[in-house]
Amino acid sequence: GLRRSGAGLLVTKCGLLRHRPAGGGAYWVDSQQKRYVPVKGDHVIGIVTAKAGDVFRLDVGGSEPASLSYLAFEGATKRNRPNVQVGDLVYGQFVVANKDMEPEMVCIDSSGKSSGMGIIGQDGFLFKVSLGLIRKLLAPKCEIIQELSQLYPFELVLGMNGRIWVKAKTVQQTLIIVNILEACEYMTAQQRKQALAKLSGN
Repeated sequence: GLRRSGAGLLVTKCGLLRHRPAGGGAYWVDSQQKRYVPVKGDHVIGIVTAKAGDVFRLDVGGSEPASLSYLAFEGATKRNRPNVQVGDLVYGQFVVANKDMEPEMVCIDSSGKSSGMGIIGQDGFLFKVSLGLIRKLLAPKCEIIQELSQLYPFELVLGMNGRIWVKAKTVQQTLIIVNILEACEYMTAQQRKQALAKLSGN
């Protein structure tokens, strides 16, 4: 059954049924989704699992693999193929994602530029967080990312499929950032600030 909470929300087994009165009175379910479902336009981190002719197969954390053409890279031609190997990490965008077709990724934007997409370096650290946390981290001016950037310089790739790749100057710094990102889902802003202050020696 459903019940009305104090904030005027209906709590269901699959999440919170939220309502926005303005703009036509839209309803949507805010849920703790477990498995990623590909959505057209999403930027994700995939793991190359196989080469099949002119197409790579990638594990993107969904129910089926995604395909990626060798021509879907900046500057790629039949003669100039990208050096993609099984096991490589690839950051790309879905151009096809619906229940009737296999998900299809590209590593170029509409003008044929990579725009930061492509093969990700092997010497970083890949880990997975909840889809709820990844949305929070991808929000504009995310406080968590801003606070971490004051701790150490690092490279960070965030995928809408809950995968994060990070690389700092040393392995120790990389693992500290990984631990903070994993823990911040269960920490208050104050607890996070205290943890970062200890690490920075303040």
